[in-house]
Parts: sequence; structure tokens; C-alpha cells
Amino acid sequence: MNSNSQGVNRPGTAAIAPWLAVPDGAAALAFYTAAFGADELYRLEEEAGKPVIAELSVGGAGFWIQEDPAASPAQGDRGSVRMILTVADPDAVFGRALAAGAAEIVPIGEGHGWRIGRLADPFGYHWEIGRRLG
Repeated sequence: MNSNSQGVNRPGTAAIAPWLAVPDGAAALAFYTAAFGADELYRLEEEAGKPVIAELSVGGAGFWIQEDPAASPAQGDRGSVRMILTVADPDAVFGRALAAGAAEIVPIGEGHGWRIGRLADPFGYHWEIGRRLG
């Protein structure tokens, strides 16, 4: 168990990070690592190799996952929260996410000053992957 969370915010600053309930912590770690190139910053395990809470970072943007099948949107309505991941090459990240098991909701395209698309991860969360144009 690693208990020295580094976090992605600097001393003297604040940060808000999504906390995603997922039905399978190990599967979520594997997906977010493969799809978005996430780095694992912290992990809490109740038994060896089975994460129940993890802090992840994608290019410095942090979020948390927690194994909690009852609260996962994959078990019902997706809820009112949608993530947006802003990256230099949305086409590449979108393609990696699809290859890792995400489902395309809206294909990558251009509109409103963005190159952006939307997908659903295997746990029911919707992610917009894009970058500002110009």
C-alpha cells in the first residue's frame, strides 16, 4: 500500500478533482492507463493487487477512482457529470481510448472553436476529448 499521495496541486493552491465510482478498481486502472496514459499517484488496497481507491493524473490533471459497484453509472443513469480532457492531440487519445474499450458517443469533429469528440468509458462515464482551435 502506498500512502504518500503526491497530488497534482502545488502548495498554496487549490484543486478540484473528479472522484469516479467504478465497479472494478483494477479494470479502471488498466483502462485509464491504456486509454489516456494516466499515471498512478496513489493507491489504497484492502487486499494485495486489488485497488479500492486510486489517484490518477493525465498530464497533471488529477482524478480519483473508487471501487463502488452500487454507485457506478454503469449500473444505471450516467448522472449529471461529464469529464473533459484537453490534450494536444485529441484524435490520438480518442483512438487509444476506443482501442482500450471505450464506446464512441460523438465522433471527433470541429465546432465552437474546438476539435472534440465524446466517448463513454467501460464504467459508464462520458469523456469529451479535445483541444481549442486557433
